[in-house]
Amino acid sequence: MDSTRDIDASDIDASDIDATDIACGHRETPEGRYPGTARRALTTEAVHAGREDLAGLGLHAPPLDLSTTYPSYDSRAEAARVDAFAATGVLDEGPPVYARLGNPTVGRFETGLARLEGTESAVAFASGMAALTAVLLVRVAAGLRHVVAVRPLYGCSDHLLTAGLLGSEVTWVDPAGIADAIRPDTGLVLVESPANPTLAELDLRAVAHACGTVPLLVDNTFATPVLQRPAQSGARLVLHSATKYLGGHGDVLGGIVACDEEFARSLRQVRFATGGVLHPLAGYLLHRGLATLPVRMRAASATAAELARRLAADPRVSRVHYPRIGGAMVSFEVTGAPHEVIAGVRLITPAVSLGSVDTLIQHPASISHRVVAEGDR
Repeated sequence: MDSTRDIDASDIDASDIDATDIACGHRETPEGRYPGTARRALTTEAVHAGREDLAGLGLHAPPLDLSTTYPSYDSRAEAARVDAFAATGVLDEGPPVYARLGNPTVGRFETGLARLEGTESAVAFASGMAALTAVLLVRVAAGLRHVVAVRPLYGCSDHLLTAGLLGSEVTWVDPAGIADAIRPDTGLVLVESPANPTLAELDLRAVAHACGTVPLLVDNTFATPVLQRPAQSGARLVLHSATKYLGGHGDVLGGIVACDEEFARSLRQVRFATGGVLHPLAGYLLHRGLATLPVRMRAASATAAELARRLAADPRVSRVHYPRIGGAMVSFEVTGAPHEVIAGVRLITPAVSLGSVDTLIQHPASISHRVVAEGDR
């Protein structure tokens, strides 16, 4: 009998393989390499997280569950589970109840992103702004309505805080002023690094230290867990507009917060009460997007770095911003009118958003940050 075996190694990181793996023809799973552990490489985790049960189900691709409700013939048990969720935010491993409480397809995406960010849990929402709204509602409901934030932030995040639409109050500070700005009713410190749109970077470990016991939320949309994992630097909450790089193809809207399980329970309660749920099809596409995230981010970063180099050599460009950690975003200032640049592109698409497989261009002060007061842009 021919013992030759073919191996498609597209999902295996070289750092995961040693000489023993090759000689034996299969991979042992020593302690520390089980799903969700830090010893499994990010590229491997991106492909496998949230899919560990598929072989046992006789499947290769994750299923898409579009059900809005699920049958239950034990109404007493179901009532007890709903009561437990209302009290603690915990929904056990029993069968699904209703799509607003949770969906198996969305749950796979949540598991995958939590693994990539190195957190206990993650909670997905209909958009990045819905995710941020849920975080603020959790803190306001606890009587902690004050937020300390560092500019720049994504324009709608800035507007949500400044307008106080959720009953919150914000104090804007430089990173060095975070500790002095914290009050007894401060429930959150919010930063974005690299920031939208200047790509300014923060020392997240220093910021987390300045927060003390106040939870730090880091918007990690631009970097993704491929370039940085804020939880490793002390952030309790990591926010993504999943619409961007996590989805990666410009065809899905979503948001997610990676965090510890305690905070996740509160977020699930808010999601259930407000209805800001992620649609299962979006969850399916976002989970699929995670599998190629490391490959896409590294390729796009290489392109962006070369573009930044060329722009810096162009006499029509006065300044180029590109993060030290890399990334797929480039920001630049021009000597003439920025609107002429937008009107003059041919291959690039003038449009808001980012993270798709093609290149987009926009003037933030005209669109994404238009809701920010002119003096604060």
